Amino acid sequence: MTDLARAVRPGRGSITGSDVLVVAGYLAAAMLLYAGLWRDLDRGYLVASDQDQNLFEWLFAAQAHALQHGGPLLFSGLQNAPLGVNLMANTALPALAVPLAPVTLAFGPTVTWTLVLTGGLAGTATAWYWLFSRYVVTSRAAAALGAGFCGFAPPVISHAKAHPNFVVAFLLPVIVIWLVRLPSARRPVLHGVGLGLLVTLQVLIGEEILLIAVTATAPFVIGLAVARRPVPRQVLVGLASAGVVACALLAYPLWWQFFGAQSYRNIEHGPRGNPLAAFGARPTQSVGGLVSDTSPHLAMNPTEENAYLGWALVVLVAGLAVWLRHDLVARLAATTAGVAAVLSLGAEVTVDGRPTGVPGPWALLSELPLFESVLESRMALAAVPAVGCLLALATQRILDTRSERRVVSVSVRAAWSVALVAVLLPLVPLPFETVSRAPTPAFFTDGEWRRFADPGRTIVPAPLPRPGRAEALRWQVDAGMGFALAQGYFVGPWGEDRVGGYGAAPRPSATLLDAVATTGAVPAVSDADRAAAVDDLRFWRADAVVLVDGPRQQELHTTLSTLLGPGRRATGAWVWDVRGITRPAP
Repeated sequence: MTDLARAVRPGRGSITGSDVLVVAGYLAAAMLLYAGLWRDLDRGYLVASDQDQNLFEWLFAAQAHALQHGGPLLFSGLQNAPLGVNLMANTALPALAVPLAPVTLAFGPTVTWTLVLTGGLAGTATAWYWLFSRYVVTSRAAAALGAGFCGFAPPVISHAKAHPNFVVAFLLPVIVIWLVRLPSARRPVLHGVGLGLLVTLQVLIGEEILLIAVTATAPFVIGLAVARRPVPRQVLVGLASAGVVACALLAYPLWWQFFGAQSYRNIEHGPRGNPLAAFGARPTQSVGGLVSDTSPHLAMNPTEENAYLGWALVVLVAGLAVWLRHDLVARLAATTAGVAAVLSLGAEVTVDGRPTGVPGPWALLSELPLFESVLESRMALAAVPAVGCLLALATQRILDTRSERRVVSVSVRAAWSVALVAVLLPLVPLPFETVSRAPTPAFFTDGEWRRFADPGRTIVPAPLPRPGRAEALRWQVDAGMGFALAQGYFVGPWGEDRVGGYGAAPRPSATLLDAVATTGAVPAVSDADRAAAVDDLRFWRADAVVLVDGPRQQELHTTLSTLLGPGRRATGAWVWDVRGITRPAP
């Protein structure tokens, strides 16, 4: 820690015109990427987010609703009735959702979603720029380049389609700054308190990205600490103070996450390492992906292109690691990038998706607590700021050379500029495709639902919401969160061993209706099916089953009528009032 503190420059806090221009550029770039959302802050929807936008908007709305009505902030009974959802065990981002609750209540969760994503990209780039320009390099241009990569690199842009918990990472460079300043802190206890607060906030925004960053940097930092003993007293006191503060503030949230209602032990994803070929792939959401073929089969989906950097950048970074090897900060960055890349290969190395039989070091971590739920391919995210740091350091080194120095009759600065353009231009992100979502059925927006369901009771949409079909979450938001939903999109425990699963374990009638919605085939309904439907409705504490106008409506209507009897036509929907089944008269 002390050696790192000596290796960086003292921070300079004055803000210059160049700083303002750089930050304005980051903000403009982020707004351009999300221009489709900014043009339609009511119904705009990111196509590549699949159902994740519905999920995160619901998370923002649920926490705002809890604040407004005095409910719990870490648990919600509005989904998965009657069991509810453990918000701390989901990506609820309470450190953002709570302060932004007034925005959500006043303007709707799509505005909050857009602000969080846009601010996440621009804010993260800005925070890295402050770190680089004040502590790593003297050139504002070099810092802007490196930080711009940190904020808008292909792996980040991949998650920026759907995962704000990975996009909003502006506290990570602030934590680094706090650590770098710790050895010289005059009041290490107070400094440690600030560090503990920062760690607490980061956990309440995105604990997985913090775990990834700590894991990737740990080998170098531990090795440095062992080799350069003793550790200064200020560092020990500061870290101890930070640990006490963070543990005190996070004790209840983390206890609730792992042991509270609807908590789960871990999520079993199966092997999800990055194939070696993924590091050379062109990202789909980029200039290079627009002009040449990409390799989508190398990632789980378009939001998990965690290693798509292109071979040109991989080769350049490897060369920079060798060239800058005598710089301590560069060695930290190169080691972090290497550790992150190797761990992201998973428990078994694959090439172009084909197993090689070669074990990966992730096998040593995969069964440990916390790590067992991490997608190992995401470890590559820790390489992004490391690469950005190397780019900043290399650019500074080039700018420090005499302008007359030449490589094959070309000035060193010109050659470096051409190399950067050739390597980075194909990685420049493209604006995200945005569409206007279908309007919420009038049955919910006009308050018609109140005729069929009492406040707090459950409405069962047909088919039931699940991770691949979560539009009903938006309907609930537009209805003022006045009723609970059966099933939904969340992560919760499945079975007695509490293994995490996406959505609720399906009940018989949910499976039946889902099959109708998928295939269009009307089943032969038996007495056993009717009895199961009654049991399910009572379990859900349902007041009404609602079928809105849409695909497979006739087939679903026929099935529901056979199960429950004739329904009633309401505003834009068919409704089966089941209060007589679930709440029979005494």
